[in-house]
Amino acid sequence: MRIGLYPGTFDPITLGHIDIIRRATTLVDKLVIGVAINGDKGPLFDLAERVQMIEDECADLARQTGVEIAVHPFENLLINCARDVGAQIIIRGLRAVADFEYEYQMVGMNRQLDDSIETVFLMAEAQHQAIASKLVKEIARLDGDVSKFVTPSVNAKLLERFG
Repeated sequence: MRIGLYPGTFDPITLGHIDIIRRATTLVDKLVIGVAINGDKGPLFDLAERVQMIEDECADLARQTGVEIAVHPFENLLINCARDVGAQIIIRGLRAVADFEYEYQMVGMNRQLDDSIETVFLMAEAQHQAIASKLVKEIARLDGDVSKFVTPSVNAKLLERFG
């Protein structure tokens, strides 16, 4: 069974994330969404809320593709998380050249730690390349319309959070 790990903070999950998840399901038999526990980033949504949003947004996709999609919170090194879930592949989404530079360094370090785990990069679709959770939160906080960047249910949670 080919297991892939798609890690991130998903604060909140966006249409860009969902696009990468959908496309990753064509590469693996099981996809684990690794939700990073990183208090330094000061998440808007707590871990339980982020996990629930991901599970809600991915349930139909799992049924449609026949690929098992599991959510796994983690607080350790990414490579250790990959080992913990039995992943042979780490999936990373790229939006721009700046993403690649950072990810290139991460791959180099991860390969030094465990060269049996491959990293696969998926380029975001053109309509999703500008979407970043950080920007979505900022737009929502300033009473902007983020409905083009997130699903209706995530949009409702953002509206509820920012009032």
